[in-house]
Amino acid sequence: MLALLCVADINVNSSPSITGAERVLQVLAALASHGNAMTAKDLLAVTGLAQSTLYRQIALLKRWGFVSENAGCYAPGPVSLQLALGFDINSLLVEASKEEMAKLSSASHESIGLVVAVNDQLICLDMVDSEYSLRCSFEKGRAVPLTAGASAKCLLAFMAERTRTETLERIFGEDADSRIALEKQLDVIRANGFAISESEVDPGVWGVSAPLFRRTGRTMLCCAAITLMAPSTRAVGRESMFTAQTLRSAKLISNRLQVE
Repeated sequence: MLALLCVADINVNSSPSITGAERVLQVLAALASHGNAMTAKDLLAVTGLAQSTLYRQIALLKRWGFVSENAGCYAPGPVSLQLALGFDINSLLVEASKEEMAKLSSASHESIGLVVAVNDQLICLDMVDSEYSLRCSFEKGRAVPLTAGASAKCLLAFMAERTRTETLERIFGEDADSRIALEKQLDVIRANGFAISESEVDPGVWGVSAPLFRRTGRTMLCCAAITLMAPSTRAVGRESMFTAQTLRSAKLISNRLQVE
């Protein structure tokens, strides 16, 4: 459950414009996303903070119980666990999706993930595993770059236009050719209403992802996506069926989100 706190898995270099609060979050995000305890050297490399700054942030997080230390290594502390438990109990999105995710997994016999976009990353909020022994390795709490795979491209395609533009600018910087190539793919995904990929994140894994929508004022915004994942060998000849099943489940979840 600690992995649910993951909000980034990238090297974030320190900048004069970053506030003290953001530096604290850099350290906490690095610890949450790493999956194992980290040394100060590891944290310096990931956050880009000055050593004196890093130790100040660690001391603050330790004092509040967000970080624990053992033999010079740091990991999320007990208060982080409380946050994760609170997320599991109180997440309306997860609660609204659980039933349909279970039904979709039962009907398809494959793994189903609930994913969101946070800080230019894709994070898996919940997962229903396939009943087969051979199944996808994606798991609850995992974070991957928001650039490859059906889940990531679905979230990018259906997020608000301004948000998508700003996200792509951060991700690609001056690499205009790569950005343009991805934007063309996103246009197709929006037109189709879903995204499909194969072996883009994990070798031998096929996936289809459909957006979930929630009303904000008068606007319907994509708040998440559900993804059906299967070994490519089991998806052959079943792609259309898997896509139709995923789209139906996404529509039912979106309908439920409107009345939560």
